Amino acid sequence: MALVVQKYGGTSVGSVERIQAVAQRIIKTVQQDNSVVVVVSAMGKTTDGLVQLAKAISPDPSRREMDMLLSTGEQVSIALLSMALQELGQPAISLTGAQVGIVTEAKHSSARILQIETERLERSLNEGKVVVVAGFQGITSTDELEITTLGRGGSDTSAVALAAALGASRCEIYTDVPGILTTDPRIVPDAQLMAEITADEMLELASLGAKVLHPRAVEIARNYGLTLVVLSSWSDEPGTRVISPSSPPRSLEGLEIARPVNTVEYDTDQAKVALLRVPDSPGVAARLFGEIAVQDLDVDLIIQSIHEQNTNDIAFTVNTNILNRAEAVAEAIAPALRRQTTPDTQEAEVMVGRDIAKVSITGAGMIGRPGVAAQMFQALADAGVNIEMISTSEIKVSCVIDALECDRAIAALCNCFDINNTPIHLPIRDQAGDSDHSIPVTHPPVRGVALDIKQARLAIREIPDRPGMAAKIFGTLAEQNISIDMIIQSQRCRIINGIATRDLAFTVPQAEAEMAQKALQQIAPVIGCSEILLDADIAKVSIVGAGMIDQPGIAAQMFAALAEEQINIQMIATSEIKISCVVAQDQGVRALQAIHKAFGLAGSQKIQVPA
Repeated sequence: MALVVQKYGGTSVGSVERIQAVAQRIIKTVQQDNSVVVVVSAMGKTTDGLVQLAKAISPDPSRREMDMLLSTGEQVSIALLSMALQELGQPAISLTGAQVGIVTEAKHSSARILQIETERLERSLNEGKVVVVAGFQGITSTDELEITTLGRGGSDTSAVALAAALGASRCEIYTDVPGILTTDPRIVPDAQLMAEITADEMLELASLGAKVLHPRAVEIARNYGLTLVVLSSWSDEPGTRVISPSSPPRSLEGLEIARPVNTVEYDTDQAKVALLRVPDSPGVAARLFGEIAVQDLDVDLIIQSIHEQNTNDIAFTVNTNILNRAEAVAEAIAPALRRQTTPDTQEAEVMVGRDIAKVSITGAGMIGRPGVAAQMFQALADAGVNIEMISTSEIKVSCVIDALECDRAIAALCNCFDINNTPIHLPIRDQAGDSDHSIPVTHPPVRGVALDIKQARLAIREIPDRPGMAAKIFGTLAEQNISIDMIIQSQRCRIINGIATRDLAFTVPQAEAEMAQKALQQIAPVIGCSEILLDADIAKVSIVGAGMIDQPGIAAQMFAALAEEQINIQMIATSEIKISCVVAQDQGVRALQAIHKAFGLAGSQKIQVPA
């Protein structure tokens, strides 16, 4: 008999009729020779109502009392669903997070799960009962037995953690959409349903704002090799399977407090090409990478820095065996770009870096943990290693450095993150494209497109170009628990009072932007920058797909779609499976629609999403 964990959100249990429908679905699963554990959220808008009650009493209620209050919402749902199952003749029992044994860290409103005591759960399952568990909540391991809540996405996290602890065959997440879609159907009505998606792709999409699954839930599934299935509560469609890589057995102690970094990687077969002072206008990136795609050249990292005097810097890395061809493309395009510059700006030029290496840290545990990148930068600074380029994703941070400093950088990172296994030397990627990345050939290279309009950009001008600057900046932000997304370091170097300087730009959530600016202004005299600028009128549009690895032309296709709409790209950052562009906020929706269309992601059926 297989064990299945199912999770139903607030909309799915929002009324008596819906609770009864969920009960019938659960019984159907039991009749298929399954044991079932069910995790439910509070009914409908119950949580919002409880928050309003609290605000009516106190404008700033304590987090402890809020946890006590909000945890009651799920208790209503689990009791009613258990009653509905019993009325249909199915033995069932409802249990709170505390009764189940979900033990969390002692942190109110955003606790992480430490472990799950499964004895009572297993006893009830062995008695033939469906166990209905209150999601979103747990209890501390202290003698006080404090009730805690898990924060946003807590019910998803509860369900996947229970599935991992119980060794379930799968975890089913029921929502009000039929599965994972290629983009937000409220913006693009013909968004297409995906039959399956990798956990890494889902991590990127979830972190970019896809609301179907929370990144914490995907992280646990990925760490424990658990298969997730996202389905609709209103139909019997098969939904979307989220496929996790095979995972070696790992301890359930510290279940959600996994070490942030699992491996250190390095690649010494790298070279850099940078175009400095290219026009800050639509179509420039499309023209450059379009020609690179015509030459069938595979690009690794791409960055475009913030503009200055109507110009930008664009840099990219390639394998050393195609550097000469990539340089030739850049040199061929540069004259045309020079003719576009205004009389008061310097001409575009090509800069090549041959003796470079890329060092990276990887690990799903860095999701939602501000400060991991800062630790990396500090470790490199302590080793006297200067950073030339930075690339970030949800599960990876990469830095381009001088090749002569690679061994020292690897040793520093392994020591910093307590990595005992051998650092991974990335193989030379075959330009013929015969690498095996375990991505089904039927999958398109781009799986989804996401838009985030709740980002702000901070730009720090004229930072001294020496080891330790990035560590100081991002260490300061980590102390304030500020999450960082894109990080771009300019390739252009300016000499100010005899000191080489560069600019640095990064994006943060809008809600944290002013706090970040104030924190940086306090250390401005220490780092020696000239100014710190804040721009909240931006949007970030991203494409995600594991199949874009070793597929020349994907970036060019994205940039061309934006150019055709006369949308100017303000920043570019890439990882192996994601390309993100910052554009003006009022152009964000149009950018998303254009990119989704360009990659042919539309389906024949329009998806209706409840308001």
